[in-house]
Amino acid sequence: MTTELRRLRNYIDGEFRDAADGRTIEVTNPATGEVYATSPLSGQADVDAAMEAAAAAFPAWRDTTPSERQKVLLKIADAFEERAEELIAAEVLNTGKPTALVASEEVPPMVDQIRFFAGAARLLEGRSAGEYMEGMTSIIRREPVGVCAQVAPWNYPMMMAVWKFAPALAAGNTVVLKPSDTTPASTVLMAEIIGAIVPKGVFNVICGDRETGRAMVEHPTPAMASITGSVRAGMQVAESAAKDVKRVHLELGGKAPVVVFEDTDIEKAVEDISVAGFFNAGQDCTAATRVLVHESIHDEFVAALAKAAAETKTGQPDDEDVLYGPLNNANQLKQVAGFIDRLPAHAKVEAGGHRVGDKGYFYAPTVVSGLKQDDEIVQNEVFGPVITVQSFTDEAQALEFANGVEYALASSVWTKDHQRAMRMSKSLDFGCVWINTHIPLVAEMPHGGFKKSGYGKDLSAYGFEDYTRIKHVMTSLG
Repeated sequence: MTTELRRLRNYIDGEFRDAADGRTIEVTNPATGEVYATSPLSGQADVDAAMEAAAAAFPAWRDTTPSERQKVLLKIADAFEERAEELIAAEVLNTGKPTALVASEEVPPMVDQIRFFAGAARLLEGRSAGEYMEGMTSIIRREPVGVCAQVAPWNYPMMMAVWKFAPALAAGNTVVLKPSDTTPASTVLMAEIIGAIVPKGVFNVICGDRETGRAMVEHPTPAMASITGSVRAGMQVAESAAKDVKRVHLELGGKAPVVVFEDTDIEKAVEDISVAGFFNAGQDCTAATRVLVHESIHDEFVAALAKAAAETKTGQPDDEDVLYGPLNNANQLKQVAGFIDRLPAHAKVEAGGHRVGDKGYFYAPTVVSGLKQDDEIVQNEVFGPVITVQSFTDEAQALEFANGVEYALASSVWTKDHQRAMRMSKSLDFGCVWINTHIPLVAEMPHGGFKKSGYGKDLSAYGFEDYTRIKHVMTSLG
């Protein structure tokens, strides 16, 4: 007996369509390893159609008032709440995540973030008009940039889509959004919901692979390309966008240092850090994956962290007491396992280090100690449920180790010494520094990194402003 596969479709100019040439991709449920749907493998004709629709819709959407755009975004937020169960089900199929956690940790923040950007639409700020030259008045206008080509990742398909489209639409831009080829289901459902609220052409979704994304970025229509993804993908987007000087917004990888000083409450720190490291199977650019512990408490901390890992559960979406589900795809499972297989002789696997079961792409919560700063697993993003531990002697060495990677997205400091926390937060070269916590995000505060973690901000008024351009208007008073 064969089960009929779901048929996902592009959403272009207010209607669902197959790829122009009929090509499709199989979509796999990572919790089972089984194919459950097909989605379009969009080509140049599909990209052209989506960009044409977005360009045609832009003038009217640009000219709506902020209050009108606010109303639209609030309707979208309400609709997401009303259809939350459908969104959750689609995301669980996409990712294999625990159903309860998608319901509690993803949908409510998504709705809140849309409502934040609905409010931000009415709070554009700038310099006041004034006479900066005799006989002349200057005015600053903030305007939408135009059509935005946006590419979302597979680790948080729904939430990262919100981080893309909500500020763009709030600012008056139109959108062509591409989900990852492994996680299109929830984005296609979002298109159905949003499409019933916005004018046709304002929001478009095209499915496809890396080449589809490349065609979007290289297309002459978009004024801006925005991606959340790997450093390699970000570099390719920046290179492609440079050919016609598109604006680029990049949220890329991370290798967050977690600096634990000797005065830390070890029990609380281990509890919080293990959750922040293993949540979403470690498939989070801000995950607490690289722990640096003062030498005086190193052994005690490692033992406690290994115990916490052993007590952490992974499993099917509806299993009880599960912190995280599978890795997203077979290639990611292979990548994570490869880091462990290639560990140097001086490293020690304190917990985990192996696949769980033979169904789906599950990997055990893993702790590795005995590492050196130049080890591959310390320098490169694993993007799996793996926490590494290194020892440091003093504050200076902690900073050296923390900043000694190419990524610069997020970090945390664990200490009861307020002055030390302030010194560390000043010197840590990361876009976010948490103190005695790790991973909380709020809509009002910016998220984004430095160095190879990219540039531009998500969330907050700063993220909203990234989707605007600034124009100076000067008029003679004579």
